[in-house]
Amino acid sequence: MTTKVITAPKEWLLSKISSVTGNAVRIALWDGTQIVPPGITPVGTVRLKDWRCLARLALDPGLYFGEEYSAGRIDIEGDLPQLLTAVYPAVSGKRTAWFPKLISRWLEWTQDNTLSGSRRNIRTHYDIGTDFYRLWLDSQLVYTCAYFASPSETLEQAQVEKMDHVCRKVQLQQGDTVVEAGCGWGALALHMARHYGAKVKAFNISHEQIVYARARAAREGLAGQVEFIEDDYRSISGRYDVFVSVGMLEHVGLGHYKELGNTIHRCLKDSGRGFLHFIGRNRPMRFNPWIRKRIFPGAYPPSLRESLEVFEEHDFSVLDIENLRLHYARTLENWLERFERSAGKVAEMLGTNFVRAWRLYLAGSIAAFRGGTLQLFQIVFARATNNLIPWTRAHLYTDDDQQEQKWIAAMS
Repeated sequence: MTTKVITAPKEWLLSKISSVTGNAVRIALWDGTQIVPPGITPVGTVRLKDWRCLARLALDPGLYFGEEYSAGRIDIEGDLPQLLTAVYPAVSGKRTAWFPKLISRWLEWTQDNTLSGSRRNIRTHYDIGTDFYRLWLDSQLVYTCAYFASPSETLEQAQVEKMDHVCRKVQLQQGDTVVEAGCGWGALALHMARHYGAKVKAFNISHEQIVYARARAAREGLAGQVEFIEDDYRSISGRYDVFVSVGMLEHVGLGHYKELGNTIHRCLKDSGRGFLHFIGRNRPMRFNPWIRKRIFPGAYPPSLRESLEVFEEHDFSVLDIENLRLHYARTLENWLERFERSAGKVAEMLGTNFVRAWRLYLAGSIAAFRGGTLQLFQIVFARATNNLIPWTRAHLYTDDDQQEQKWIAAMS
């Protein structure tokens, strides 16, 4: 380690940063100065390029770490997901200072998920281009947590397992009418139609995703069973046997849960079933400012208690809750590996800063799910008066659900 004289301002700034990173990583400056964790082997090195980078990190690490890394003024030596996994416990335990609070409130105000705000927020992320997502998602472009029934499954297999897991949870039957809020590129809606005989209306405000989904439905002969509608979930009309939403609640915003609950209440039949799949938290906490500014504007991962606000006003009964946190970590590991293999192509399409930003987003998400700062909740619900509900979870893990049907028939 090179010995340097540390000036008072630099010493103070370094102490601020090391208090955030904890004792997990080595911090190295442009002039050779280093802070090394005492008594342990660091999981990696965070190398800062200049004074400006150091000062900004001290002011708001939640915002400026992402900004500076994306711009190339921070380099990471070591495994990025492992380094972030080690740092996250120290970061999540810190009290928020005045400047980060100010930034957070400004983002909350400018990114509110009104009808127009939701369209702007969603298009920022999902309308980057299908060609970009095709480089690193599975072959069906499923951009949500997969379900690995076996550790040896490929990402493609695990995404199909996830779609079947969803369909079993809502006990999807031939002829059921389904409304899906936030359908991505249409894989789940098409899966429900093809393999379960459902008739599906799928809503999405991403223009590019809807165009792709409609073309795929026509190409695969399913346009008569699945209708893809470019509109907001608040515009859903009609009555359905099943309401499904996978990966949308994060984009609704706490202030709009009542609107989502009203929509579900309006469209679900008396015997209807519902399903929400979403990124959440163990306790209320926003995404960090950089994620909200650069990756997911307007997004908020609710705690389980907060998510129940969707159901309570209309007396929906929660039937089942499952947490697939480690499944999402594995999903993201697959995505990051594929992303890195295509990094050169991504740079040609969108630039090197974009590559670094999305590398950090994917690696940081792996760290968050590994370390438990993010959860992946699946909630099954129904009308309070609906008694045609499962007695056991047997239907989730076997294709032969005759015994379950006997239970339902006996109680109906």
